[in-house]
Amino acid sequence: MPSSDWEIVIGMEVHVQPKTRSKMFCGCAVAPLNAPPNTYTCPVCLGLPGVLPTINEAAVEAVLKSALALNCEIPRHTKFDRKNYMYPDLPKGYQISQYDLPMSVNGFIEVGGRRVRIRRVHLEEDTGRLVHAGDKLHRAWESYVDLNRAGVPLMEIVSEPDIGSADEAREYAMELRSVLRTIGASEADMEKGQLRAEPNISIRRAGEQDLGVKTELKNINSFRALHRAISYEVDRQIQVRESGGEIVQETRGWSEDENRTFSQRSKEFAEDYRYFPEPDLPPLEIDRVWIENVRRGLPELPAIRRARLAQSLPAALAAAIGGDRDLADLFDATVTRGAAAVATANWIVNEVAPTGKLPSSENLAELVGLVESGKITRDQGREALMESVETGRTPAEIVAEHGYAQVSDESELRLVAQAVIDANPKAVEDYRAGKKQALAVLIKDLRARAPQANPKVASELLRKMLA
Repeated sequence: MPSSDWEIVIGMEVHVQPKTRSKMFCGCAVAPLNAPPNTYTCPVCLGLPGVLPTINEAAVEAVLKSALALNCEIPRHTKFDRKNYMYPDLPKGYQISQYDLPMSVNGFIEVGGRRVRIRRVHLEEDTGRLVHAGDKLHRAWESYVDLNRAGVPLMEIVSEPDIGSADEAREYAMELRSVLRTIGASEADMEKGQLRAEPNISIRRAGEQDLGVKTELKNINSFRALHRAISYEVDRQIQVRESGGEIVQETRGWSEDENRTFSQRSKEFAEDYRYFPEPDLPPLEIDRVWIENVRRGLPELPAIRRARLAQSLPAALAAAIGGDRDLADLFDATVTRGAAAVATANWIVNEVAPTGKLPSSENLAELVGLVESGKITRDQGREALMESVETGRTPAEIVAEHGYAQVSDESELRLVAQAVIDANPKAVEDYRAGKKQALAVLIKDLRARAPQANPKVASELLRKMLA
């Protein structure tokens, strides 16, 4: 943990793959995960001489939609630029990006009651991927280049240095993912490389205003890794400073296996990239009518949705459901069909969400009603839910087929209860002597003899008969 003598300053660069079928400047399809290397390429994304790029309108719309959801200003004019650098996974020797006229600026997002400012949201193309292989023992390493990702659209979301801890950085990235998924701009799955969070971290003495020297972290592929990488890097920087050393501005990688950051290369400055306007693409003028149509088409955003759900649900349930559009839509539709709000939320959070498979709102409402009315137990409801999701059949049909109906009639349960009392004289004696925990033994035996017995009715019946 960092000492109170130091303040942590974090800005985030988040690269997101918009949800498009084709690449940014050519007609190549976006390669599925684990596609054979170099099979989704063409002369344009390979950077062969004489080819010309064409702008992907769907990618532009995804960026504008994201910018509006992040409260950004949309300038009327924007353009693309060449970012020049040499690297094996960059076949053209430059990346088409945006520099001084990005598609959006000056936004913000609310995270945990705090406002994190968004400096810009702009559009660029992805590079290829380096694949390293070799024998660690003999150091016989070889590197290969896979250009399937070269030219895939990338949206870069750059925050101001408003984040002050690893916890806040993780929360920021998770809220950003929730917004992007809600508006349909991206699936934003970190494990699939659709969202890459790269924190820029510096420290300064408590009370100082000037920013310290920053390091940028890469190779982070989960929210857990993001938190661990930042925590490690903060501790490392403090140790360097307190031992009399100086922080070097550099890019550092995160090693999940070794739980540490490591130096990759010195951090470049903007002038190192020799930006200039992309000569093969025209400047863009963003139509104001289009912008307003995109704005009107935005769905209810996560923060607003959580606030609405919190009016009828405990805060934890509202937060869990409000962060996922599919779960929130399922909740709203199920409650509209008459299901109890809190019971529905508990089923969605505890049973539906972990499976990743959504039932229909009609079936979920029916199931919640069956359990809440005492007609079936929660365990039976869980089994009926799983079968309903897999087969599409209604919970009522499944309950009838398996004979799940719960017995709540005291007259039917009395004979079973009497048999339990007769078979457990010691527990009966203990209960009547004041040892209330002995009732659990009797209830367990009753449920073993009559699995379909309503637990609440059976418990009350046993108490009556033992009085």
